[in-house]
Amino acid sequence: MKSTARMLAFLAALTGLAAPAQAAERALLGWGRIFTNDVLGDGYDRWRTGAYTISIAYGPDWTGAAPDDFGQLLEFRLRSELIAPQSLTAPAADDRRFAGALTFGVHSYSRMGAADLRLGADITFTGPQNGLGELQNSIHESFGLAESTVLDDQIEDNTYLSLSGELSREFAVGPARLRPFLELQAGVESFARIGADLTFGSYGQGAMMARDSTTGHRYQVIRSNADQGFSFLIGGDIARVYSSEYLPEEDGIELTDTRSRIRAGVNWQGESAGLFYGLTYLSEEFETQPEGQLVGALQLRLFF
Repeated sequence: MKSTARMLAFLAALTGLAAPAQAAERALLGWGRIFTNDVLGDGYDRWRTGAYTISIAYGPDWTGAAPDDFGQLLEFRLRSELIAPQSLTAPAADDRRFAGALTFGVHSYSRMGAADLRLGADITFTGPQNGLGELQNSIHESFGLAESTVLDDQIEDNTYLSLSGELSREFAVGPARLRPFLELQAGVESFARIGADLTFGSYGQGAMMARDSTTGHRYQVIRSNADQGFSFLIGGDIARVYSSEYLPEEDGIELTDTRSRIRAGVNWQGESAGLFYGLTYLSEEFETQPEGQLVGALQLRLFF
């Protein structure tokens, strides 16, 4: 009954987001995807070990900036994420449990004066029901790696509704562009986050960009013809974390009060292809986590 109620609430949120845009003619405007994995960073297979996100933009003609009205420009998002203890075969008693999370969401992008506003709703399925743990085991077996022993004690089947929003604004700072932002989320993880990104080059200028939830890197969903060549970016943020269903209280593992991320990346954009690679340092998420980790992010774009 709880899962059904949350699903109905999520469908109601979808309806509420789309309703204001019914009067405007809309079409598929673009799509983007980003892959994150700590093997692309520090070379390990632990904690925020991997995620894959696909975003599809749907709305009126793209003019290089979000529309003024809420609900006109929508991003439909599908995301899978694997969160693991430090060892998949012999986890420590004070380490986090394995969690597979499959998330479906819809987010609206609009303007609020001179600022950019994103508001959205996501529904996340955890536990064996999503099959992500078994998929990881199959991939490991295909590479001759030992079978994971953590799936029998993974985060249980459940369904969570999350509401989130981000407010940001871009400023010219000499040859670069600075974008400070404030992000809030309540749901599968609840937090308040503040940070900024600094871009040297044209990456993201005139494009619709979404933010990856693991690394904080912004990735292209609607392309821009103005962002060809190389660009470099750095950024960081800090979050006050209030709760996490991936670290339940009954496990006896204490959340850290804050989480910080420091990131850097490079982007190349040509006429028919583009490539982004970034690195992000993630600080500890729970008190007994011995150290932070370095996660890599990759986006390959091909245009036909």
